Amino acid sequence: MLTLFLTFLAATIAAGSTGMLFKPGPWYDELVKPDWTPPKWAFPVIWSVLYLLMSYAAARVALRPGAGQALAFWALQIALNTLWTPVFFGARRMAQGMVVIAALWLAVLATGWAFWRIDWLSGLIVLPYLAWVTVAAGLNWRIWRDNRG
Repeated sequence: MLTLFLTFLAATIAAGSTGMLFKPGPWYDELVKPDWTPPKWAFPVIWSVLYLLMSYAAARVALRPGAGQALAFWALQIALNTLWTPVFFGARRMAQGMVVIAALWLAVLATGWAFWRIDWLSGLIVLPYLAWVTVAAGLNWRIWRDNRG
């Protein structure tokens, strides 16, 4: 299980590394953001915890029979997770970022559902990720809405 966990963790680290390549910077700092925007320090902390949880859940599911579709959903969500940062911060395309994060939300929901059917604990472990992507999607939408000019 350790090798599986480390493999999934490597995938999440690769996804998270886009945050180092496409930093928010002054452009993001100057945008109008809602009052409920989490503080800057919270993002790397929360994502680190979520990446550990996602990797553990995926490793648990990977050991079970019939995990193919569940792991395909996991692969889809990590691909979309990887894509969002370059779209939103790199290209500064808030509307396209909203499309990506909406697709990500659906992929995380599908992952959680598929994991639940195989291993209920792994399904539960995905719930904080779904909650955080919900917050991130709301933040993306509000920033897009409030900064259209």
